Amino acid sequence: MGKQRWKPGNMIYPLPAVLVTCRDKDGQDNVFTVAWTGTVCTNPPMAYISVRPSRHSYHMIKETGEFVINLTTEDLAFATDYCGVTSGRDVDKFAKCNLHKEEADEINVPMIVESPVNIECRVKEVHEYGSHHMFVADVLCVHADEKYMNETGKFELESANPLAYSHGTYFGLTTPKGTFGYSVKKDGKKK
Repeated sequence: MGKQRWKPGNMIYPLPAVLVTCRDKDGQDNVFTVAWTGTVCTNPPMAYISVRPSRHSYHMIKETGEFVINLTTEDLAFATDYCGVTSGRDVDKFAKCNLHKEEADEINVPMIVESPVNIECRVKEVHEYGSHHMFVADVLCVHADEKYMNETGKFELESANPLAYSHGTYFGLTTPKGTFGYSVKKDGKKK
């Protein structure tokens, strides 16, 4: 049995399904789901989100140049889906999903208290590509929930039960299969 040839498309899965928060110049907040997101650069720290211009949050980010990437967990799966399929034009998604706001330190945007990691971002560039526009941003500050720190001070995101998105389905990511560099460790032990 071979592989089927499909038309060009995005099959880079799984992806993080994140909740992005933003605020417009009039102080109206919104939260929406983004799966087209990732790291651009380590030094300087940069991230991106790609957003359809028709999304309610698009104009908010475009006018203020600020947003927060809030990582999601299995406990946030309902909110993650709901915030991706409803519009902030029609409903207060924070209230509907029982998400609590906390003000960011470096930008004028709320963060989600229930998220294990909040990444404050300021837009550096906008690239307008087809169906989505990519907001490339500087990472100004990262907030990590202390309850996921182990006794040595290492942050253990896996204990938050992170959520991923793959081709229309949300998945938990809780079973580690190795650590970075385990395949070339000199002692031959795989950890």
